[in-house]
Amino acid sequence: MSSASELRAIALAEFATAGYLGTSLQRIADLAGLAKSSVLYHYASKETLLEAAVSPAIESMEGILVSFAGGPLTPARRRAFIEEFVDFLLQYRLEVHLFINQGLSIADVPVMGRANELVVRLAGFFSAASSSVEDIMRFGVALGGAAYTLVTRESLGLDDEDEAQTRAALIAIIAELLAPIEPRSAAGTDSAAGARLAAGRRSATNPRPTTDPCLASE
Repeated sequence: MSSASELRAIALAEFATAGYLGTSLQRIADLAGLAKSSVLYHYASKETLLEAAVSPAIESMEGILVSFAGGPLTPARRRAFIEEFVDFLLQYRLEVHLFINQGLSIADVPVMGRANELVVRLAGFFSAASSSVEDIMRFGVALGGAAYTLVTRESLGLDDEDEAQTRAALIAIIAELLAPIEPRSAAGTDSAAGARLAAGRRSATNPRPTTDPCLASE
């Protein structure tokens, strides 16, 4: 008989690839070579199985956030966080893929509510210093792109890549994507506003000549 941990692994892979809503306990039982009753012996429902499969990832990311949330996001702490974040992605790639792609469609499942809250906290961690649209989009591209790449690495021709090379590449790419954007200087903003104001005044004092032939002949 497959163990509870083996059932979790089978279920997680199926949830991530075929979708939670599209996966039945019977399908998981078939993949495990068991009767459905044997699956129910370990897990009372599909929701219980999902919670068991993804909770370790949620708890791991919560621990990382707690350890880094207590101080300013200096360049050194940002780098350390990204390294731990990449290690998290490598270990829990299927869970993150599931959170990103199915988090909203199954938000009524309690454990996915926790996952959705975690994604919001992650976004908040990076946007604490700057909440610009660019920062928010960079976060989404970094998180979603990294998760997608790891899950589909075989189809992208990365299945033979060394794990250490993958880790180094992800750290470099995510660090670049999540680098803070320098705000525009006040002087630059004032200059632009001044130029627009001056243009408006010129238009008011020197209106364009009319091209109406009737008025021109008066």
